[in-house]
Amino acid sequence: MAVTIKDVAKLAGVSPATVSRALSMPDLVRPPTREKVQRAVAELGYQPNPTAQGLVLGRTGNLGLIVPDLTNPFFPAVVKGVQTRARDFEYSVFLADANEDPVEEAALVRALTKQVDGILLCAPRMSEDDLRALVGATPLVLINRRSGRIPAVTIDNLAGVRQAVSHLAALGHRRVAYVAGPRASWSNRERVRALRGAAAAQEVDLVEVGTVAPQFAGGVAAADLVLAAGVTAVMAYNDLIALGMLSRFTDRGIDVPGQISIIGFDGIAMAEMVSPPLTTVAQPQDQIGRVGVDLLLEIMRSEDPAVARRRELPAQLMVRGSTGVPGPVD
Repeated sequence: MAVTIKDVAKLAGVSPATVSRALSMPDLVRPPTREKVQRAVAELGYQPNPTAQGLVLGRTGNLGLIVPDLTNPFFPAVVKGVQTRARDFEYSVFLADANEDPVEEAALVRALTKQVDGILLCAPRMSEDDLRALVGATPLVLINRRSGRIPAVTIDNLAGVRQAVSHLAALGHRRVAYVAGPRASWSNRERVRALRGAAAAQEVDLVEVGTVAPQFAGGVAAADLVLAAGVTAVMAYNDLIALGMLSRFTDRGIDVPGQISIIGFDGIAMAEMVSPPLTTVAQPQDQIGRVGVDLLLEIMRSEDPAVARRRELPAQLMVRGSTGVPGPVD
């Protein structure tokens, strides 16, 4: 039969309420009494009920994770990192998909607040004002987004973009297109800013083709515009867009990289499975999730949760078969 709190109380010679306080709020119990309870717990092998402890401490033992689109293969790798690290600290993870909708993002944060001890908000599309309105409702960490003093985990977009542009310039490309992602995306704005600076430094003519959905179909739709721009290489906001362009180029009989080179961004597993394999600026997706949990737990335990904390992780260019020396431009 399982040992109960009443059994501990009887052996220690105290009330069950005192046992509960000694285990959940030991500072409120006199040291001699606390020691008696601890000896009784050890002798009987009592295991406190984590749910009951959570109720006493006002904690749920859950973390929330909101992503913009679970069909994007970038996010499941982040989810895995979050779940693995949360499990190390005996937390469960509630996962929600915001469907690339900033209104739904805010609604999900508010809905999860009472069910979790803190929330990881991945690549949110919300405005700065809407994000600030959520601060204080629950401990919050942003992933792949910065906003004021809200704690955040990001990757070094500037270094990643510089690696990509330097690679293309070294191959001899002098006219390069960029296919942008969502206008509301902080990462997209950061990459555009970094691209403009890196292209100017390398004397590369940058052609900004336009904004598309951050999905395979968005890349398919952008491919013809890229070819019409008379460029020898193209960079995409993410790997899905790059893979969509690669598919459309293949349909049109355009040789990659013989006639045009392609670089993606994210480093999803699928990028290595196509022909030619996609050159990409890889993000440490699993590590992003793990570091996000570490930062969230640090904030939850901090005596001053208002202190801004940031973690920036490196990006790494992975050179594969989709980039090569410039071919003739039609």
